[in-house]
Amino acid sequence: MTQALQTPNAVETDAVVIGAGPVGLFQVFQLGLQGIHAHLIDALPHAGGQCVELYGDKPIYDIPGIPVCTGRELADLLLRQVAPFKPACHLGTLVSGLSAQPDGRLRVETSQGAHLLARAVFIAAGVGAFVPRTLKVEGIDDWVGTQVHYQQLSAGVDVTGLQVVVHGGDEPAVARAVDLARRGDAAGVTLLHRRDVFQAPDALLAELQQLRDAGRIAVVAAQITGVEVANGRLAALRVADAEGQPHNLPLDVLLAVLGISPRLGPIADWGIALERKQLVVDTASFRTSVPSIYAVGDINTYPGKRKLILCGFHEATLAAFGAAEAIKGDKVALQYTTTSPRLHQLLGVAPGPAAAPVGH
Repeated sequence: MTQALQTPNAVETDAVVIGAGPVGLFQVFQLGLQGIHAHLIDALPHAGGQCVELYGDKPIYDIPGIPVCTGRELADLLLRQVAPFKPACHLGTLVSGLSAQPDGRLRVETSQGAHLLARAVFIAAGVGAFVPRTLKVEGIDDWVGTQVHYQQLSAGVDVTGLQVVVHGGDEPAVARAVDLARRGDAAGVTLLHRRDVFQAPDALLAELQQLRDAGRIAVVAAQITGVEVANGRLAALRVADAEGQPHNLPLDVLLAVLGISPRLGPIADWGIALERKQLVVDTASFRTSVPSIYAVGDINTYPGKRKLILCGFHEATLAAFGAAEAIKGDKVALQYTTTSPRLHQLLGVAPGPAAAPVGH
């Protein structure tokens, strides 16, 4: 990790949490209880991390006090829990640099040009930053963010009256195409996949077939070979069908839903001790080998490590206490959300009625 000088445009903050999955969100909550405000960064365009991306509608049974919930429901509950602390969110953003400052703070730079000066950094990036799989087609990168989108349409994109092509063959791609066709504002919706075979639940496939029969979704079985540009815009995809015959597929917007993949990325270059691509931590505070950098969740390793969400919640709690004591230079007293006026004030809640002591 290199030394860097402070620049005037850097935003000062108490903490930066890298990773907006369940553990990262709970890290923000635990920091909030310590009076530590955080900026939250994630490579995906939404909070919830791989829990939403990979298990969005699948049941989870081992969250304490919640007999069953989906990944998306868990993320929504955590976002509600975090809301009182108003973290500054940088979604759809990668951390491009991390450097130590002469005063001991850490400078975090993002792919969107943000510069943050933090007293502590928490890496909750799972097995790395989950980034969308991208198309390897010459010339297509020129249109990313305007006419080409990965995993979901960028915020504010209006497809009213436009020809939309959804590319992919798994459940998320089918769901995106069905949703667009159901909304009915696009001029046309085409689902593009190398074969006319899709991996999705039967109910979703039945709805896809109904929309196809009604002429509201077209399915094209082909592979992308290139792009056609006209009048300074992406006008069509060049595709080849199963027989290798070339065709042009006109479009205004391409939504490529090809899944996500983990990438350790620049974390490997930050000078933090690694063991099998995981960050080594001290279990008293979950601090890494670099002062003021903590690691929680699947990104870390220590004797007895178990890669479970509930273990990540425990790690985030101890990391928040460790960081608070390091920042304040003193022991942090244990307080309970049930009885602490200070925590009630931080949470913006009124204290409840006192409960009778058990056994008395």
